[in-house]
Amino acid sequence: MLNVRYQASLLFVFLVSFVVHPAFAEKASTPVAPPVLERPTLRSLGAYWIIRGDDNANAMVTTEIRKAGESAWRAGAPFFRIEKGKHVPEKYKSMLDLPGDATLLAGSFVLLDADAAYELKLTLADPDGGSATQTLSARTRGEPVAPADAAVIHVIPGNGGGAGSAADPAKGIAAGLKLAGPNSIVSIHAGIYEGTVEVSKSGQPGKPIILRAAGYGEVILDGAKFTAATVNKAGTRCARMISASGIHDVWFEGLTLRNADYAIVAHDSARIVVRRCHMTLVEYGIAATRDTKAICDDFFISDNVIEGPSTWPRTKGIENARGIQITGAGHVICYNRIRGFADAMDTFNSPRCEAIDFHNNDCSECTDDGCEMDYSQRNTRCFNNRFTNIYQGISVQPVFGGPVYIFNNALYNVVMEPFKIHNSPSGALFYHNTVVKKGPPMLVYTNEPASNLVMRNNLFIGNELTKDGSPASYAWECSPKMTGCDFDYDGFAAGNFKMFLKWNNQR
Repeated sequence: MLNVRYQASLLFVFLVSFVVHPAFAEKASTPVAPPVLERPTLRSLGAYWIIRGDDNANAMVTTEIRKAGESAWRAGAPFFRIEKGKHVPEKYKSMLDLPGDATLLAGSFVLLDADAAYELKLTLADPDGGSATQTLSARTRGEPVAPADAAVIHVIPGNGGGAGSAADPAKGIAAGLKLAGPNSIVSIHAGIYEGTVEVSKSGQPGKPIILRAAGYGEVILDGAKFTAATVNKAGTRCARMISASGIHDVWFEGLTLRNADYAIVAHDSARIVVRRCHMTLVEYGIAATRDTKAICDDFFISDNVIEGPSTWPRTKGIENARGIQITGAGHVICYNRIRGFADAMDTFNSPRCEAIDFHNNDCSECTDDGCEMDYSQRNTRCFNNRFTNIYQGISVQPVFGGPVYIFNNALYNVVMEPFKIHNSPSGALFYHNTVVKKGPPMLVYTNEPASNLVMRNNLFIGNELTKDGSPASYAWECSPKMTGCDFDYDGFAAGNFKMFLKWNNQR
């Protein structure tokens, strides 16, 4: 028979368990909906998962990946926990409907094979209860390939007329475009073509309209002569060399574009290809910064040479010139040679700025930033790029929650900050980057706080700061308040330092 004290203790335990259990339930995690795949790129796949509960923020989404048909799974990085309230872009409402009591976790699988099918296993686990496993099928993009059965329309310089055949070519690009439709190649023959090229027709998925130079380097689109409708404000050249906004499935290949404020403008467009073109004597290379209908998707910008007006070293302060500016989702910007701009490559503020890759680009002589990942929301990636002679390195001012991946980049002769961590960014990850610069190896100059940032395995190499050869003040000089950040396993070298670290203004 139980004694009274033991009976009372059992009753107390029962009551406590009855009262405390709902609190544990509040900490337990449950998915709001299945995980969502983002638009694939050539080398990356991203996804996100919205969960509810997890008040103590200890739930995790672990990941595994395998190629379709394989039996063994490979571990991936866990999903990144986005800081609450940080995923909403400036000036725009978020396109992602996130309940106020929910948590967003997101992440990317990177350095994948192009045009390959994969399976992704995502496992939600919470020590306080709640678990789920989802397997997703996805495929990386392949490089665009022209249809073998595309009709060919021949074009030579001129002002209208011609049937578009080899024997009777269309005279002028505008005349060739009138004859073009989905699944056609406008084959532009050698010569100089003057004035703005207006592209208002669209192709279809898998059946593009392709404007292609018949011989590389032989077709020149020149904006030195213009009409009143296309002249820039200064009255000196075309405002736009190619105007291609509000269209889809149009490609530009092998063209030389010169003497324009903008080489190519493609706002509110989708599935635009710019490949093996040469842009020179332009203020801006490619601009696709408007996505008002959430359709600015899947650009492929590759193997171009883009040259701007900026000179090195910087003497004019911050300039307007930009190599590539883009927003939307699913874009690939790779293997380009970009030089002579304020910024070589930028993401841009819009209702969506997600799942964009910049990789294997060679950028130099930038009087502001080598690459701006500014206004990114999640799963944008900057990797395997080289930046030489740049005033600032890679910018995240700001990013909205992330994750934004910045890895395997080489930055040489950076004047100021290797990573511009301004305007209160949240959610940037810096892995395996190498920085060689004058003065302090790593510094951040701003009074605005930053949060939820991670650095791992970066190498920062600096040298003496002053002309008289005195050593740099710090190896790591950080002015802003850092909250929830995790910086570890980085290397610093610059000879003798007066002091190793200045952190949150503490020496």
